[in-house]
Amino acid sequence: MALACAATAFLGFAPTYFVPLAQRTFSASPVIHFHGLLFFTWSLYFVIQTWLAASGRVVNHRALGIAGVSLATAMTIFGFLASVHVMQHAAALGQKDAGIGFSIVPMSGIAFFAVVFVLAIMNTRKPEVHKRLMLLAAVSILDAAIARWFLTFLAPPGPPGPPPVPATIAPAVVASLLLVVAMVRDWRADGRVHPVYIYGTLALLAVKFLNWPISETAAWHEFAGGILALAQ
Repeated sequence: MALACAATAFLGFAPTYFVPLAQRTFSASPVIHFHGLLFFTWSLYFVIQTWLAASGRVVNHRALGIAGVSLATAMTIFGFLASVHVMQHAAALGQKDAGIGFSIVPMSGIAFFAVVFVLAIMNTRKPEVHKRLMLLAAVSILDAAIARWFLTFLAPPGPPGPPPVPATIAPAVVASLLLVVAMVRDWRADGRVHPVYIYGTLALLAVKFLNWPISETAAWHEFAGGILALAQ
């Protein structure tokens, strides 16, 4: 599952980031580049940590876990900064309201990741809970990678700027299919699905679906617009 998450992240961003970057045709602010570096490093880190645990190297796994706390903290900070940058970019294109509305997608996504990661750290002494929470955290940030394929091959041509919030729901549903695979594994191996997968998947999808109506409220526009004003 860790390898599947890493592959999804790499292949998802390949057409819009990695390939243009290799061709020297991609230009973005340092915040976006550092944000991408941190999040892709997380994918590789998750693979290494899973391999260490599966091979019985628990001491090494726990020692490297300290670095994971620092990495997740940096991801949360730069995830928020990238969200602000997206709003600034949209405002520069004359799409300020669209940028403010869309900002709920990356902000709620990084908040969900941070909360699940903290819960995983709190349950390190419960391996069956810990490893499932870590997988939930990893899957929760894959919708951005999957969305790149939707935008590249399915989105109609249009002016540059943030996509509509409802368009982010389908990639989130596709990402959650990885959790369905994990549920099937649980069912076949243990005869039941672990509660972390059930409640975690429901919470993840609830956040993604609720982004749409909340993004259109005056309260969200006042909140996110205030952050944008402070950043400018």
